[in-house]
Amino acid sequence: MERLDKILANLGYGTRKEVKSMIKKGFVQVEGECVVDSGLNIDPQKSEIKVNGEIVVYRKFIYLMMNKPAGVVSATFDNYDETVIDLIEPEYQIFNPFPVGRLDKDTVGLLLLTNDGELNHRLISPKWHVDKVYYAEINKPVGVKDVEAFEKGIKLDDDYKCLPAKLEVIKSDENGAEVYVTIQEGKFHQVKRMFEAVYKNVVYLKRIKFGEVDLDNSLEEGEYRELTQGELDDLKRV
Repeated sequence: MERLDKILANLGYGTRKEVKSMIKKGFVQVEGECVVDSGLNIDPQKSEIKVNGEIVVYRKFIYLMMNKPAGVVSATFDNYDETVIDLIEPEYQIFNPFPVGRLDKDTVGLLLLTNDGELNHRLISPKWHVDKVYYAEINKPVGVKDVEAFEKGIKLDDDYKCLPAKLEVIKSDENGAEVYVTIQEGKFHQVKRMFEAVYKNVVYLKRIKFGEVDLDNSLEEGEYRELTQGELDDLKRV
């Protein structure tokens, strides 16, 4: 059960003050009856609410997929840089979503945004072993020894030993390499630091998969969409 004014404010019908005024003026109906008590407690998933004669579509959580562009930070607020939240429309911002994990400022690709804290925890906690797959371009050749090192668990510069990771070489020559990297953690600059540990540098990094959800290739960098029900079901099965 939730207060009527809170429900409508959370759905973007105005500030709590504006919503209270709207209710007081008789613009809101619950189960066909005009309501003037903004503090009325109702179950928004069971009660029919109308505002100015239009049925309110209620939902508690939102789930978005974004193709994050470079130069934008994975945060809800930043004093200096544009954030991923700045890229989404107010109709989604009102749900106060946050990024699931982080992508570095210069890293692009699949970023999930939601206000579902429980799902967020399951997806980013290493104990659930959720794969995150990256496409990376490396400044030097990548070989069998690197693959084996990743499988054993790379030790980072702060002596933290990463969980075993999968390194697949797409292409490698004297000019560098293209690879796929699968990890189950999200340490600060982890993929870059893993390659630095084997004396190589990442020159381009893009996340292409999170769990069983692939980046929608029709999304240009900076674009986003809601997850399909199938994609959401896949994430919740982790």
